Amino acid sequence: MTDPTRADNPGQATRGAVAVADPVAPTATAAAAWRQRVQQLLAVAGLVAIVIVFAVMNPAVFATYDNFTTILFSTVVVGLLSLGATMVIITGGIDLSCGTGMALSAVMSATFIVTWGIPVPLGVVLAVLFGGLLGFVNGANVTFLGLPPFIATLAMMLVCQGLALVVSKSAPIYFSDHPSYSDLSGGNLIPSFPNAVIVYALAAVIAAVLLSRTLLGRYALSIGSNEEATKLSGINVRKWLIIVYAVAGMFTGLAGVMISARLGSAQPATGAGYELQAIAAVVIGGTSLSGGKGSIVGTVIGALIIAVLNNGLQLNSVPQEWQNVILGIVILLAVYADQLRTRREAVH
Repeated sequence: MTDPTRADNPGQATRGAVAVADPVAPTATAAAAWRQRVQQLLAVAGLVAIVIVFAVMNPAVFATYDNFTTILFSTVVVGLLSLGATMVIITGGIDLSCGTGMALSAVMSATFIVTWGIPVPLGVVLAVLFGGLLGFVNGANVTFLGLPPFIATLAMMLVCQGLALVVSKSAPIYFSDHPSYSDLSGGNLIPSFPNAVIVYALAAVIAAVLLSRTLLGRYALSIGSNEEATKLSGINVRKWLIIVYAVAGMFTGLAGVMISARLGSAQPATGAGYELQAIAAVVIGGTSLSGGKGSIVGTVIGALIIAVLNNGLQLNSVPQEWQNVILGIVILLAVYADQLRTRREAVH
């Protein structure tokens, strides 16, 4: 039973207005941090092992600078989606709408820039903010309507899928007259290195800072660990959940910009299935589906593992259907490992 007098901040408990130190909490927090670092090291070791296997199997093609650049480039869209998904999953929620939300954000970006004639920089900002609006609606549905995150975001997934087709009139919208837009993804501020990877790296740094250095991250972790205790400590859980979903939506909007810049067009039918890959990257990276634990570093590693697997399997002529089977097995093993960790922590 939760003690309503206990604060959610590690190392402190409150009785009335007096703060009392809890000598056990710092030890538990240090142990949790140590376990998370170990999980990240294991994920890195897994990534390195996969790279070595494919490099040995196909050294002439896989182990080249061009191919490694291709792997990084292919990580961008799923990687951006997984940054937002990490924040949502840490709160104990889920976002099934990020894939089709990305497609709708791409269509809105094209609408702003191509149809309405808004300058490219402003159009990009509006597309990212539009993604944030989708996340805001998700958060409101979860908090104020009391819908389970699975149902709320499943409904939004269908809404976004339909609206993308309605707004675009079921046809691609091309950025032919706006080459600077395509340069957001395929351009080269650094020679032989796509801009999309730089955008992803910057987004990952921002997400990591938000999760580890701000109230947003602390409250997201607290809500995921024990939502009731977080409420009793005086934190406005509804407000912070909405903020988390809105920020996650902004990463979805950015992913929409990057995929449409890469394709040179907004494809309204694009997006279905991306949410599963994003969630897979989060889980493989060590974020717990039950909430309260996770990191952006782990998620980035998870996204890279998926990209390396896909790339290596394609280079070795493995059919797409078998690639899906292998990815599914990897996800299954990652979730099972998470369940084992959760049970061990519950015992100890």
